[in-house]
Amino acid sequence: MRKSGRWPIALSLWMLVGVVAATDEFQPRSAAAQEKPAAQGASKDESSKGGAKKAPTADELYKKFAEEMSGVKLVGQFTVVGKEVPPAKEEYSILSATKMENGDFWLLQARIKYGGNDVTLPLPIEIKWAGTTPVITLDNFTIPGMGTFSARVLFHGKTYAGTWTHDKVGGHMFGTLEKLPATKEQ
Repeated sequence: MRKSGRWPIALSLWMLVGVVAATDEFQPRSAAAQEKPAAQGASKDESSKGGAKKAPTADELYKKFAEEMSGVKLVGQFTVVGKEVPPAKEEYSILSATKMENGDFWLLQARIKYGGNDVTLPLPIEIKWAGTTPVITLDNFTIPGMGTFSARVLFHGKTYAGTWTHDKVGGHMFGTLEKLPATKEQ
């Protein structure tokens, strides 16, 4: 018999994936393409008075993501599916986030504390977009000395949440974003 605590989370994630997939909003779109349906029914007078909020462009989303994800620490917890233990603490620091020229890839200069490792590496990470929400997308991504990972991690405001796998183990991860103290290199 399944424990009732997991079922709502799994159902919620399944529904979220279904909604995102059904809306086909995996890329940032132009302001015109992102207008909400409610704004389409607004009169010209309402739109000209600022009644409808203009959606950000892809370039605006990229700029905001680069600013918010540079010099930030992800502080949170992770779970392991199938283990009845409390969530474990995790911490990742992103020193810089730079959009690469090829497709949806970003170069994240990241400090990773995982298990007995504490390393800083440049990581080319694919970032997809669900509307205006950035989602880290890893598929069998090997981090030297650490292993192979797959993940989907979304960022919303000052929080993050997602799923992860490391070889045959996986679970959920969630937490908050904290700005790193300014250093001479930043």
